[in-house]
Amino acid sequence: MGWFWADSPSTPAAAPPQNHPTTGIPPPSCPMHKSDSSSSAAEPSACPYTPEDPVSTSDQSLNPLNFMFSHLPQTRAPGQKVALPTERETSSIPKGTGEKWEYPSPQQMYNAMRRKGYEDAPEDAVESMVAVHNWLNEGAWNEICVWEGKFGGGVLGYMGFREMEEWTPRLVRFQGRRRDVTPKARVYGFLGRVMPEWFGGPPPFDRHDWYVLRKFPGEEKPREVRYVIDYYAGPPEPTGEPVFYLDVRPAIDRPGLMMERIVNWTGEVWEKASGMDVRRAAQEENVRRNAGM
Repeated sequence: MGWFWADSPSTPAAAPPQNHPTTGIPPPSCPMHKSDSSSSAAEPSACPYTPEDPVSTSDQSLNPLNFMFSHLPQTRAPGQKVALPTERETSSIPKGTGEKWEYPSPQQMYNAMRRKGYEDAPEDAVESMVAVHNWLNEGAWNEICVWEGKFGGGVLGYMGFREMEEWTPRLVRFQGRRRDVTPKARVYGFLGRVMPEWFGGPPPFDRHDWYVLRKFPGEEKPREVRYVIDYYAGPPEPTGEPVFYLDVRPAIDRPGLMMERIVNWTGEVWEKASGMDVRRAAQEENVRRNAGM
């Protein structure tokens, strides 16, 4: 997950479905269906993006916005037998400039895998891999937008103590960190060993950090908020199709972000204890009165 480029024209992609889930079933033809969900975190990610590996040749310079190769050709790789599409899709995810991030074409994805050493990558499965890759990224962004819609003005804005400013979150940059297990995943791993009936399950097979621009009320310039995404493989469906879970939350880089996670976790209890439900009802009543209702 997390492969974006923006160096050539693309074809618009269909907008993701309303309320895009973070759990679900990828396209049936996806080769990830054959993966073993009990595999450990040390195994290669379903996404072959591993920026920790050394880059040996001079033409493999990395883009600092995504730590991927800056330029990947649309031409066939040596020995490639299957013709792959070169059309790229535009995501629903805005960049820092307001333009949309673009997904790699199947041909670029295949060239990237070959450049990373995946010489046995199945050519006839690349299109399905790209579809799942894009599907998971859209789901992750949907979760970030839900979080930003709730806490875009910080905890005080969520509690109704200050007005929220209209702002569209933007993805500035991102980084795959598959080998860096998050503290939350480590805790769940420990609990899974102690209480497997409650917390059992495989560890995340991938981890990303996404840096999102947020405009705080009263501030002239937006600030970056780092989101951490853990990718889990859940138990397969009775039909054999796999299920994926995305754990998306802001990193605890500042006290305010820690409060956001606490408030989000406590939910309705926090609303009643803080009196936010009363203030929200009063605000809605004022809106109705001003509208002449």
